[in-house]
Amino acid sequence: MLDSNGRNRKGNRLRKRTLAERADRHVLYEKSVQNADAELDFISGTFRKLRGRPPRVLREDFCGTANLSCAWVRRHRRNLAYCIDIDAGVLDWGRRNRLSTLNAAQERRIRLINDDVLAAPCPRADVVLAMNFSYWVFKDRKTMKRYFRRIQDGLVRDGILFLDAFGGYEASREMEESTEYNGFTYIWDQASYNPVNGDITCHIHFRFKDGSRLRRAFSYHWRLWTLPELAEMLQESGFRATVYWEGTDEHGEGDGNFTPTVQGEADAGWVAYIVAEK
Repeated sequence: MLDSNGRNRKGNRLRKRTLAERADRHVLYEKSVQNADAELDFISGTFRKLRGRPPRVLREDFCGTANLSCAWVRRHRRNLAYCIDIDAGVLDWGRRNRLSTLNAAQERRIRLINDDVLAAPCPRADVVLAMNFSYWVFKDRKTMKRYFRRIQDGLVRDGILFLDAFGGYEASREMEESTEYNGFTYIWDQASYNPVNGDITCHIHFRFKDGSRLRRAFSYHWRLWTLPELAEMLQESGFRATVYWEGTDEHGEGDGNFTPTVQGEADAGWVAYIVAEK
């Protein structure tokens, strides 16, 4: 118990917890990395344009907190979502903090599946998502193609797989990049890269106004795949892959509009979507 001066019964003043100690890494991730509405606008709009109908059943691989899938079931009373992640802890967090915000009807239309995406049983979907480069955890062609072929089996006849990828001549540099957000700084740390096999290790750190840091809030051990490699493996797995490249505004910055192309730009860093049609 504390007295009016913030001391415990022994008279010692308790240390105030730093902002980093009080922070929730999942909330910070969603604020700095995810834009569920923009991604779902792109997915729904592209699917409707290519297939002439709205998608209704979504499967989100490597779903994390299932924040995107929660936004999906909120969008339409017929939308269903199946969310797969091997990490039981992050699914529990999503269940407590994201599914709990849904109404009863919405919650009945979303299912969390704690399993490996290479093995998880799941109904066929109109759309499968593997975003934030999560599928790069598969570092060899054999395993990646096994994953893509499993998605083939998990899609309806006219289903579409949506992926993202990053690259550019800074993608293989060992470097840090900081972005300011309201109340914290997001730090993307490309900690190591092996040019022999393409292995890359990246971390996400957060820095706060009181000077405290949340180091290695998230860590990733991937292979840095190129767009041609991914397109070739998708084609060999039965998909027709198209790259959607982001446009730029009058200042040369990304404008959030992605269009199909066969010609990109040799930028220092870029993020693109891959739309793989069954």
